[in-house]
Formats: sequence, C-alpha cells, structure tokens
Amino acid sequence: MNINKYIFRGYDIRGVYPSDINSDVAYTIGKSFGTYIQNLGKYKCIVGRDNRYSSLELETSLIKGILETGVDVIDLGLVTTPMYYYACILKGIPSGVMVTASHNPKDDNGFKIAFDERGNARGEMIEDFCNFTLAGNFKKGNGTLTKFDVRDDYIKLMTSSISLGERKLKVVLDLGNGTTSCIAKDIYYRFPIELEVLYGNSDPNFPNHHPDPCVEENLLALKRKVLELNADIGIGFDGDGDRVGIVDEKGNYIPTDKYMIIIIRDIINKVSNKTFLYDVKCSKALDDEIKRLGGTAICYRTGNSYTKAKVKEDNLPFGGELSGHVYFRDRWPGFDSGLYAGLRLVEILSKTNKPLSSLLEGVSHYEATSELKYPSSDNEKFNVVEKIKNYCIERNYSINTIDGVRVTFNDGWALVRCSNTGPNITARFEATNKERLNEIKNEFESLIHKYNQ
Repeated sequence: MNINKYIFRGYDIRGVYPSDINSDVAYTIGKSFGTYIQNLGKYKCIVGRDNRYSSLELETSLIKGILETGVDVIDLGLVTTPMYYYACILKGIPSGVMVTASHNPKDDNGFKIAFDERGNARGEMIEDFCNFTLAGNFKKGNGTLTKFDVRDDYIKLMTSSISLGERKLKVVLDLGNGTTSCIAKDIYYRFPIELEVLYGNSDPNFPNHHPDPCVEENLLALKRKVLELNADIGIGFDGDGDRVGIVDEKGNYIPTDKYMIIIIRDIINKVSNKTFLYDVKCSKALDDEIKRLGGTAICYRTGNSYTKAKVKEDNLPFGGELSGHVYFRDRWPGFDSGLYAGLRLVEILSKTNKPLSSLLEGVSHYEATSELKYPSSDNEKFNVVEKIKNYCIERNYSINTIDGVRVTFNDGWALVRCSNTGPNITARFEATNKERLNEIKNEFESLIHKYNQ
C-alpha cells in the first residue's frame, strides 16, 4: 500500500533508491511478479542485475519474494541487460526480471519485467501489474533457486555472429564505468582489432560522465581519444549495455538514426523483407534514405519495449530508435545489444577502405535539435502534452499521435511527448533550414512553458 504508483512507468518500473525503490518494494514486486506469472501458467523465471550499488540488495529481496510464491528462479547475478535477454532465449524461459535503471542517474534503480512471450511489459501491461501489485493478493509457496552463468554462451554468440574483413581497425570503447565492464573487453579482444578502452572499471558512481551514450556531451572523452589516437571509430555504451553511441574518425558524433542509415545501406540487398522501423524521434533523413533504397519505412512510438516487440511482430530484419536501441534480426536473435551494434559497424568498416564519415555521403541534410528535456512532474506532463495536441487540432496541423504529438509541416516537424523514464517532457525539432527550425522550436517551446505550470 505504501508503494509509489509512479514508479510503474511506460515500459518498466523505475525510481529513486531508497525513497521510491528499496528492499521492501523489491520484495513486494517479487511476490506480485511470482503470483502474476503463475496466473499466466508460468512457474519459472530468470533474474539478473546491473552494477549499481543498490542492485544486489534489490535483486536479493526480489528473488526472495518470487520464491515465496512457489516460482523457481534462475539467478544470473551480474550481467548486462542483453546477457539477461540471451539467457531467457537459451533457457526457453520468457518470464524474468532485470534489475537496472539503464542510463538513469546513479541513485535510480528499477526493474525491466517480462511476464511471458510478449516480451518486456509495457503500457497497459504495466498498468495492470501496478493495480495487481497494489491489491496485494499474493500466492504462497516454496520455489527453488539455481544459478546460471551465461557468459561463455554470450561470448560465443557474439563471435559467431560477426565476420571481420581484412582491414585492421583502431577502435576506442567508452564503457562509462557501467555494466559492460564485466564483459566488453573479453568480447572485443577476441577480434583482430587494435583496441583502446576508456573507463573500463566498474564504478556505479559513474565518476567520469553520465552513462548515456546518446547525449553528445557524455562522449567528449571518447571524441578526444579517437582524435588523439587517430582511431577509426569510437563506441560508447549505457549503464546496462543495451544502447550504443558512435563517434567517427573525425571525432563527430553519429546519431542513431544516421547509424541506422549505414546499417540499412549495408543489409538492404541481403534481406528479403525490406521494411525497417524507426521511432518518432528519428530524422526525416532516415525515412528519405529507406525509400530511396527501395525499402518501406515504419514510423513507430518510442520505447524499446514497444519498438523491439514491433520489429519481432512484423518480422523485420532491422529497426531501432534514436535513443540507441537497435534490433538486428538478420543474423542475431533480435534483442538490443550495444556491444553487438558496435561490432556490426566495425564489421562494415573492416571490409572497406573508406573512413566511417564517408559512409553517410548522399544523405539528406536537415537542421535538427537534439532531444530536449523539460522538467515536468509525473502528475502534470500528460496534461501538458494533451493541451499541445488540442492546440494543433485547432490549427488543423497534420499530426501523428502514436506517441505524444508529432506535427508534420512541409518544411519540418515537431515532436512533443512525455518521457516514460523520468519526470520530463521531451521534444525534438527538425527543418530544412536553421531559420525555420528556430521558428518551429520557438512555437512549441513557448507552448511547453505556457502549459507546464
């Protein structure tokens, strides 16, 4: 009854430790999860944790709660989120919980939850689980606990899914002191590349920079090291290892939508289904390129639980979103892994003498902002977006409401939506020139400030 219901977010459970999420909350969620999946006919689950200071405590309490409902638990211990995903595939057990706050600040923590074959819980699934948890009607039983080390299997999957060419590359990795520190070097050192690693020790204080590789300011050290070493590519990862950020040989950040263009150019003639998915935050340049190559583009809502499920549901060879989650299904099991995403780009580079920056030649150019965040309480942010939607309707703007409001103009677009990972409204703007970009940005930014009281 004392659980803050706002920790149940759009595609996971997440909050501040220990005020929102602590051992008592983890235990209760464990009891609820174990009961909930039994009602779905599931009696086994897999649990892993990231490297945050609170994760071991939370995982221990979570497992205790699950076991006391009679569900058997396979404990992976310290793993990246992609390692947890692969363990679920290997064991044929779709139900599980990953204790992580991903790229959130160091004092946050949370749970990525999968009840069954539908994948990570999201939207109404999370809402239903929230109500179920608060009702408190939990089963009693005695489940068994076993351990499983997925490390060797995961390394084997990586090495068997990548085939490098003759060119030996100089690669810089920025592990950001996150959970990839437990395995990244072991994987990358198995390939014939010259490797430099930044912040490769585990430190949940994240003392060097925030562990979000899709915010350019977090990649400053990576940029400097790439230029210092005259490296071919820099690759950064987030706190739990499911997202990627790329820096080219000139020290320039390559946003994920541009990364996706490089990948689609490489695979479109190698796959039978030429339909690719991207989220509402991605540049029109990506849509332009997919169509230019003869493919079909799907613009979908943000959130890796949603985008990954849609890529699987539609049997697409590849998809992704601006935040750094990408999903390969051509010769990879379809889950998001920053380490694998980085290796796929290394593979492409190893088979050409071209520099990374040249692989984006011919791409449509638009002026765009980064993803912008405006603090707004979890109580208020949905009201703000709803008011902006009504504003657009009154003006007969062309809008897409699959995720917030995306307004399309002849010469640009605006996106305003609620963050599902924190108390923020997020926005992004793009246009054919800087003057028009500023006009669009000013129009919608003033609305955000006006309604966000």
